[in-house]
Amino acid sequence: MAITYDESKKIFTLTTNNSEYQMKVDDIGLLLHTYYGKPVYGTDMSYQIVPVDRGFSGNLYEYRMDRGRSIDTLPQEFSGCGMGDYRISSVAVKAKNGSRTCDFRYKSHSIKEGKPSIPGLPSVRPCDDEVSTLVITLEDRLTGLEAELFYSVFMDKDIITRHTRFVNASDNGMILEKAASMMLDLQYGEWDEIHFAGRHCMERSVQRNRLSQDIRVISSKRGMSSHHQNPFVILCDHTATEESGSCFGMMLMYSGNHKTEIEQDQAGAVRIVSGINDENFSWNLKSGESFDTPEVIMAYSAIGLSALSHLYHRIIRENVCDRKYLDMKRPVLINNWEATYFDFNSDKIIDIAKTASELGVEMMVLDDGWFGKRDDDNSGLGDWLVNERKLPGGLRRITDEVTKMGMKFGLWFEPEMVNEDSGLFRTHPEWALRDPGRNPNLSRNQMVLDMSNSEVVDYLFDCMKKVLDSADISYIKWDFNRSVCNVYSNALEPSRQGEVAHRFMLGTYSLLDRLTKAYPDLMIEGCAGGGGRFDAGMMYFCPQIWCSDDTDAIERLEIQEGTSFGYPVSTMGSHVSAVPNHQTGRTTPLSTRGVVAMSGTFGYELDITKLTDEEKSTIKEQIKTFNRLYPLIQKGTYYRLSQGDQSEIYKAWEFVAPDGSEALINIVLKKSQANARIKNVHLKGLCADAMYRLEGTEQVLSGAALMYGGYAINLSSGDYSSAQLHFIKTT
Repeated sequence: MAITYDESKKIFTLTTNNSEYQMKVDDIGLLLHTYYGKPVYGTDMSYQIVPVDRGFSGNLYEYRMDRGRSIDTLPQEFSGCGMGDYRISSVAVKAKNGSRTCDFRYKSHSIKEGKPSIPGLPSVRPCDDEVSTLVITLEDRLTGLEAELFYSVFMDKDIITRHTRFVNASDNGMILEKAASMMLDLQYGEWDEIHFAGRHCMERSVQRNRLSQDIRVISSKRGMSSHHQNPFVILCDHTATEESGSCFGMMLMYSGNHKTEIEQDQAGAVRIVSGINDENFSWNLKSGESFDTPEVIMAYSAIGLSALSHLYHRIIRENVCDRKYLDMKRPVLINNWEATYFDFNSDKIIDIAKTASELGVEMMVLDDGWFGKRDDDNSGLGDWLVNERKLPGGLRRITDEVTKMGMKFGLWFEPEMVNEDSGLFRTHPEWALRDPGRNPNLSRNQMVLDMSNSEVVDYLFDCMKKVLDSADISYIKWDFNRSVCNVYSNALEPSRQGEVAHRFMLGTYSLLDRLTKAYPDLMIEGCAGGGGRFDAGMMYFCPQIWCSDDTDAIERLEIQEGTSFGYPVSTMGSHVSAVPNHQTGRTTPLSTRGVVAMSGTFGYELDITKLTDEEKSTIKEQIKTFNRLYPLIQKGTYYRLSQGDQSEIYKAWEFVAPDGSEALINIVLKKSQANARIKNVHLKGLCADAMYRLEGTEQVLSGAALMYGGYAINLSSGDYSSAQLHFIKTT
């Protein structure tokens, strides 16, 4: 069974195919974390908790005569606060009498088949998996606060999901000031933490740091998961590589303010706490009410970082994104943004679509500028009415023409934003997030709508519904182009302003949920200035997300590789853009731009009508290649092949069919060198005793030769050259 409870030893054991997770209730009701790692076949791992009397680590009253057992040193499953555990806490609460102490003890548990949803929040879908769920209830007997710890075990996928429900079981109100989704205590090991940091136009760069006795914080308070700190963290052996070492992943399924804290304490033990960012957070919890936290997707690999990535890729493709997209061919699209920006009309868009359709492009996406008074980014947001000065005849004229070409049509929205210069703001200034009596901070001359207000959500749904019903629209690009501040809602009383940021996300999720249910065939691509909301929470509604506003192929090598540690290629929006690149000014070959963009959902973002016949011919072949290799790229096992110093010179990555029948190797030269060394790339995931032919040649090599000897590639000449090698199993 995936979940067992040993009544005599009071041990909970969660088992997946390749991992075991263990907790134990001690003799005074503390829930201790005893193990997470490779299977130990039910051994009581509490023998590793060695009593030590450490100075300035006090004892709970029951342990006053046993100084070796301190709540400050014991590995716990979910800590309280204010009782003498001086490490980072899972909860902060203010009781009616002003007390801020919480002493969680075991109360009860239940084990159920299946997996419950989380009210108002996205969560991993059980689909057709065999899933079991354990709910452990902890209680603070004095205040009446209960913490229900949810653990859902996907045995065959080596995944455990966690979230917490806080319940006020008292007769009095209380205020939650911190509400973590999960905590993990590891007593032993030499660990590195890996997180994914960056900025707008350079998201999710890999940051790997050795842990020492300190506290690390990976967080966002920007009202979105952010370009700067992704809500995904890895803890791995200091010596871990792509193929070896223990690795733990914690991915928060949330698109708003988040925080993951990692502390190594005086004894070398490590604690990880993850959930909603508690800065400026408070939640009024009345008697009988409950509060649900976002879900964390946990995974463990004993064989390195690649295997950990594969676990996340699978669970996101199959259980986070809507299952209907698992085998659905995503259309190759062209977006007009970098081709026209705001300067377009119907004829220009139709011309782009016509040329694109002749080359095999399958969808035309009309970006910002089609609505309201919108000739730049200073006005119009919130007024979701077609600008018929630009688009006479409305959207239907364009969609009818595009449909005749055999293409689909997509449209850009930025629902959660409003310009001061807009009809919506003039009518409903109280719908914007802003402090009373204070001029707001503006970014791109726009403010953020109060998505915590149900009237705002209803307005946006009605507006978007009218647009979607007016023409044949099968795709939305959903943007979010500024960080959130002045977080004050006119719809909530002063004592509840600490709830606004989370209620904002609940409102956004509600709108997405309503749209996907009303339009089940509508595909939504997430975007927040590119990768500002590239997270599993958005992927529940959006099977793909614009990976970054940086479309430069060489910059994208770093962005897409960092993203690949937690997220599958099928979620990465990636386009071929014009050169010189609009963000960097760099000129790269069209072939290289194609190789990089094919490792994503694939499309184009340039004025295709201005290309030469040779360039158009290249694009036509790129689309044919992508469509032919689509199943391998989108569903194949992904490997990062370039490591160490060589990654500064070139990047290489691979897709392998699950049965090892074929493999696609991509390699891009980042730095040309005189008299350069040959690049020797070792393939992965092949059948060692099988033979493979390199497509387009008569060369046949064994899987063992390609994996252990490698394949030598000469990319020494020219700027940013690339190669794409397709090996097909022959025997």
